[in-house]
Amino acid sequence: MAEVKLAAQVRTDFGKGAARRARRADLVPAVVYGHGAEPQHVAIHNHALMMALKTPNALIRLEFDGKTELVIPKAVQREAIRQFLVHVDFLAVKKGEKVSVEIPINVEGDLAPGQLVLEHVLNTLPVEAEATHIPESVTVSVEGLDAGASVLAKDIVLPSGSTLAVEDDAVVVQVIAAQAEAPAEEAAEGEEAAEA
Repeated sequence: MAEVKLAAQVRTDFGKGAARRARRADLVPAVVYGHGAEPQHVAIHNHALMMALKTPNALIRLEFDGKTELVIPKAVQREAIRQFLVHVDFLAVKKGEKVSVEIPINVEGDLAPGQLVLEHVLNTLPVEAEATHIPESVTVSVEGLDAGASVLAKDIVLPSGSTLAVEDDAVVVQVIAAQAEAPAEEAAEGEEAAEA
């Protein structure tokens, strides 16, 4: 995963009023924490940060106050309707350090013929990976799966250096038979009543 460089400004004033002023200036308030250090309060240009966060678990090199900090996003708050960035929490990381992250799951393949529904039990897969080698996603094949079949976390092939951070037998996706709108028995009873 490539690093994204972002410039940040140190924030010295806090609270709702300060956060609103920052947002009016097209800046997103953020906090960098980790490694037992005091949290660093920063503000980052909205558009640049939004573009960096398009990649899940983006590795970001923040430059502020004459120093550089390698971080990954841990909590991203967005406004409910318009989805603009409100606040971001970053976790400081170091090369070689393992971090726990959730990576997106991509599903490929076609289910067996019939009235089947694929249920996504997990939308992301919790894994532990080296901070500078976080996988962008994992792929699950559901090719030919029939009703009652499921894919477990242990069945997913992880990129080298990554380990599961969830139980091996956790269900990721499962195939269920589609429910008929009205059971056949009830439909037959309805027809008999109409004939009488």
